[in-house]
Amino acid sequence: MEQDLSTLNLVELYDLLIEAEAPVPVSLWPQTAGWIWVLGAVVLLAAIAVWKWVAWRRATAYRRAALAALDAAGDDPAAIADILRRTALAGFPRRQVAGLHGAGWLAFLDETGSNTGFSGSDAGRVLVTAPFKPQAPDARLPVMAAEWIKTHSAPMGSP
Repeated sequence: MEQDLSTLNLVELYDLLIEAEAPVPVSLWPQTAGWIWVLGAVVLLAAIAVWKWVAWRRATAYRRAALAALDAAGDDPAAIADILRRTALAGFPRRQVAGLHGAGWLAFLDETGSNTGFSGSDAGRVLVTAPFKPQAPDARLPVMAAEWIKTHSAPMGSP
């Protein structure tokens, strides 16, 4: 029952076509164990990076809180002195910070900060006396305090 193909129109010829079978889908799963190990290593490294980032965020949360409090304090020397003291107590061992006052406190701020210059400035002297007697605001004090909060670090050899 062969048909003469020359007498068929295009639609009839199209109906005679046999549809090809679709190929087997390609698996996206790696075919070798090496790629599975690479995937595992990448996932592990990503997990470690996230864990370290979270630990860093937790360790520096006191700095962010101090900067927010400093913004709220404006140029009030007594509030800035309190914020610096609380920040130092959060970042350093209590026995190293709690007993400091006067020139020792300013020297500590200079030693642990980067180029803050509390000891040699009038702003530093305002910082020492502000908690005990009202002081006129010093425009440099909030800037110096913010710089110290952002950059302070423990000196070499301290626990």
